[in-house]
Amino acid sequence: MKKVFEKHILKKSIFTLQFWLLCISSFLFFSSFNMLIPELPEYLSKMGGGEFKGLIISLFTLTAGLSRPFSGKLTDKVGRVPVMAFGSMVCFVCGFLYPLATTVIPFFLLRFVHGFSTGFKPTGTAAYIADIVPADRRGESMGIHGLIGGLGMAFGPALGGWIVQHFNINILFYTSSALSLLSILILLNMKETLSMERKEKFAAAHLKINRHEIIDKSVMPVVIVIFFTSFAYGTIVTLVPDLSQSIGLKNKGYYFLVYTLASIAIRFLAGKWSDKNGREQVLLFGCWTLIFAVFIIAFAHNILILTASAILFGISMGIISPISQAWTVDLCEEKNRGKAIATMYIALEAGIGFGALLPTFIYQNQIENLPITFLFSMAVVSIALIYLIIYKRKKKAIRYI
Repeated sequence: MKKVFEKHILKKSIFTLQFWLLCISSFLFFSSFNMLIPELPEYLSKMGGGEFKGLIISLFTLTAGLSRPFSGKLTDKVGRVPVMAFGSMVCFVCGFLYPLATTVIPFFLLRFVHGFSTGFKPTGTAAYIADIVPADRRGESMGIHGLIGGLGMAFGPALGGWIVQHFNINILFYTSSALSLLSILILLNMKETLSMERKEKFAAAHLKINRHEIIDKSVMPVVIVIFFTSFAYGTIVTLVPDLSQSIGLKNKGYYFLVYTLASIAIRFLAGKWSDKNGREQVLLFGCWTLIFAVFIIAFAHNILILTASAILFGISMGIISPISQAWTVDLCEEKNRGKAIATMYIALEAGIGFGALLPTFIYQNQIENLPITFLFSMAVVSIALIYLIIYKRKKKAIRYI
């Protein structure tokens, strides 16, 4: 009876107040910056920079990637909470600055700065979750957190589209700031999980990054998979607003809403599935689903086909995102969690950045070029699938040696 009770307590242990506070903070954070994404391409076009749409995402992810070694080191040295708070603070400040960036160059400079938000907040968050949950429920906890964050990714674009339709884009920017502020206030009430023995007071020396502090080589399998799969994400978030407009959708956040809602249930199920059956097996399914999603959107000429793609895309992202995080923590040493997670996110941002930029050279701001653009992105995703198949076979072969 005692063992049953202890098992029951362990099973409930991930559902702590700290875990739920973190989930709420992430919901607000993801809502904050994702609510801008569907509206920024048109906003840029009105400035006269329509041909540079790929830079909207690319510059954002470039900064996020460049900042990862710093956020990883600070997460391991200074603490999880300060790193998360800094990420949310960047979103708060940028929301107030967007209305002042009324020409192309200041706009892109601000996008560059805004990237620091995702360079810091998710790194600290993933390390925090790894600190407070049992190892055998890591996939499940990442899935639940991803589910809540996914709700923010759905809520944000939908709310953003509604605000622009009924008010104006400046109100959208200010709302983004307000949500970031709420995220910060929640973080300030959270307990630090980095042990006092390892915690250091922030110093300028922490901003000096040595070569060995940039990449954690132990997580290279995750790096390869996440880079090639996130390429498709960069393409879709950049070009779907144009596609949506071309088929008559007034709310350009529709696709984002559908795919995020589709990812909600699968995040929880996939996390538990990967805890029992292994990360690679579930990631294979996620890659296949992503390939089908991108293939379908290449031929989307009405809302029905667009919705089908959004559902499949949501399922794939709901699998790949949380399981990649859990796999990263599995492969790394505990003392290097921040660096390992940062390494994974560097690959993520690089994939999104290239996925947002390179296909636009094919697209050339011409709707008739969208099919071949999406098919090119699908081919890139296929590399991740091929790698996973080879990796899984080699791993299986080693077991029999």
